Amino acid sequence: MISWPNLVSQLFNGLALGALLALISSGLTIIYGTLGVLNLAHGAMFMIGGYAGFVTYQYTESFILAVIAGSLFVMLLGVVMERVIIRHFYHRPHEDQLLVTFGLGICFVELVRLIFSSQSQLVPPPALFQGITNLGFMFYPTYRLAVVGIVAVALGALFIILYRTRLGMIVRAGIEDSVMVDSLGINVYRVFMIVFGIGAMAAGFAGIVNAPVVSLTPGIGDDILVQTFVVVVIGGVGSFPGAILGGLIAGEIISVTSMFNPGYAYVMLFAAMTLVLVVRPHGLLGVPGRE
Repeated sequence: MISWPNLVSQLFNGLALGALLALISSGLTIIYGTLGVLNLAHGAMFMIGGYAGFVTYQYTESFILAVIAGSLFVMLLGVVMERVIIRHFYHRPHEDQLLVTFGLGICFVELVRLIFSSQSQLVPPPALFQGITNLGFMFYPTYRLAVVGIVAVALGALFIILYRTRLGMIVRAGIEDSVMVDSLGINVYRVFMIVFGIGAMAAGFAGIVNAPVVSLTPGIGDDILVQTFVVVVIGGVGSFPGAILGGLIAGEIISVTSMFNPGYAYVMLFAAMTLVLVVRPHGLLGVPGRE
């Protein structure tokens, strides 16, 4: 029998998962909206962020340094990936973009598997957020509550970058019309490099923040990638607020459905995506844009 505390606990789980999905999806939707590249290596970047943070934690025993190192490492990887490979595929068919990013994702996963093996790796939460918190009507893991706050701060930082800076103005203009931005004399390729790096960093940051919740394995990014694409579709391609809304919706659907029958969690998630596509083909907060 489902109890009220159990339901509330699952809602909190959904909020924590939804916040992480929102952060990962925001990076993916920014990349696709600005560059027009569907990055199938995004899940692998999420995984690499976790492992980069894990290695840093092994040497420093500092969770803060692990978060910083994991985020910056994946951002650098994204910049190198864009400059060396992705840049040559902007004007290629979308099928080529899908294949090259899918291949890169596989290479990243297998390289991590070669270095760390398939054995699960653990990153403990910081001492401040260890244990459980008494919410009055239930006990709940403190770190899961902290994840919501940490991700909210990260999303707030991304919001400021996108809506309060010149770079953000260029990015949002590029989402609407990249040709016009290019015609204004702005070096769009430099902007593309920065955007790809920021999008990758969002995935890497989420990867290390999620590490104390779910143990690290080389294939951890696969499920996240599927969920992230569903979030982008639900929220709307290229929409930052849509990524947040879609992430929260997806997180609650997965969590609440798992309480009744875990086997139907993905079924309900894809059912919700289908319903959104029928009612609003461009997503809940999306607008007709880049095809």
